[in-house]
Amino acid sequence: LTTADLAWLRALPSRESPEDEILAFHGTPEDDCGYLLETVAAGRAQLASTAEIEARLGRWRAPLMLCAHTHQPRVIALGEGRLVVNPGSVGLPAYESDYPEPHVSETGCVHARYALAEKSATGWRIELRAVPYDHLAAARQAAANGRPDWEIALRTGRMALSA
Repeated sequence: LTTADLAWLRALPSRESPEDEILAFHGTPEDDCGYLLETVAAGRAQLASTAEIEARLGRWRAPLMLCAHTHQPRVIALGEGRLVVNPGSVGLPAYESDYPEPHVSETGCVHARYALAEKSATGWRIELRAVPYDHLAAARQAAANGRPDWEIALRTGRMALSA
């Protein structure tokens, strides 16, 4: 990113109010490293219960909430017509983490992921997109950078060849 890009990002407001129309954050509204839609169990990030998601959201009630961190593409409907969207990852479909305990997060697909959100009179319309790209070139770059774990993830969408 350029200096101008970084300055623009720093100038953006963090949060206005818990009732904003759209709320975007990385992990949870209160923790960039926390998982909102997944819970770690048996060494894997798996879909959290609605109660867990609601507890992690706390006071935040936006009709559309955008999260990331786990790279798992999901659209979750909550009460009061609220939606939570994780678009997935453009370039890392699987990874290992030690937080909150050792686990893997895998999509099983090498495509770049993103989401489109469109507001209509009846609510938010969400489209999750999966787009092919030269993932093998990205895998070769990961290998050249000394990241064999990312090489496998980029090549397979998983963290181990036998998975």
